[in-house]
Amino acid sequence: MTISASMVKELREKTGAGMMDCKTALAETNGDMEAAVDWLRAKGIAKADKKSSRTAAEGLVGVASADNAAVVVEVNSETDFVARNDAFQSLVRNVAQAALGTNGSVEAAGGATLSDSGKSVVDTIKDAVATIGENMNLRRSAKLTVSEGVVATYIHNQVADGLGKLGVLVALESTGDKAALTAFGRQVAMHVAATNPLALTDAEVDPATAEREKAIFSEQARESGKSESIVEKMVEGRMRKFYEEVVLLKQNFVINPDLTVEKALEAASKDFGAPAKIVGFVRFALGEGIEREQSDFAAEVAAAAGKK
Repeated sequence: MTISASMVKELREKTGAGMMDCKTALAETNGDMEAAVDWLRAKGIAKADKKSSRTAAEGLVGVASADNAAVVVEVNSETDFVARNDAFQSLVRNVAQAALGTNGSVEAAGGATLSDSGKSVVDTIKDAVATIGENMNLRRSAKLTVSEGVVATYIHNQVADGLGKLGVLVALESTGDKAALTAFGRQVAMHVAATNPLALTDAEVDPATAEREKAIFSEQARESGKSESIVEKMVEGRMRKFYEEVVLLKQNFVINPDLTVEKALEAASKDFGAPAKIVGFVRFALGEGIEREQSDFAAEVAAAAGKK
């Protein structure tokens, strides 16, 4: 397969590796971009968390809560200028409040009726597009509910009440003191905002993600030249470390790094007056996973001038 310059450029942007290394990786993997990323990681040339292709869209993340439930929504706009607009902020706040009365899915949230207008969220956003003059959409929504306990919320770098660029929900089941549970839950939510865990427990980590990491660790270990039994132990150790890094309950608590989140929860139970369990979390970072089209300004100028 012919490895094009654009493929090499894309891989370089994804991984930060050198051009020749990227070309070699693509040649070794027959042009498979994801496989090439893994090849570079296995060789120690690229890092797992290099994701330059993930660019931020504009808009706001909003949270709303009541009783034993909370919801987080993301509403996108074309520019940050609109996101700073009072009308847009009011819209996102109202969307979150409407979503709170649904099961939390984006479909249900979009069909929910806003109390002030009597219109659905989708129709209200369409009206806002016409008024504000920018394309907007309700991109996603999620809700957490507990039978007993609290769902704590946190907005990082809050721009207005309940609105910002990153929102987190953390659900705690407990019969304990709600004020103490909420305070601790907020700390855990701040932790989630900072560390971005993949899952609550080992079992909830995506099996494909775990297998991919294991394959990379295995190749790295085998390059050491050690026996297969030693390699197996090395991989087990690396996988154990992997889970400690990406599983919420196993991560070192940012508020007190001497304890894991799980141990910190146990220690806080005396303040709650009853045992507690973290049963779920949601983290929305504005625009994550959205690829914005990159424009080549020089090429646009040349095209406008009639040049090739």
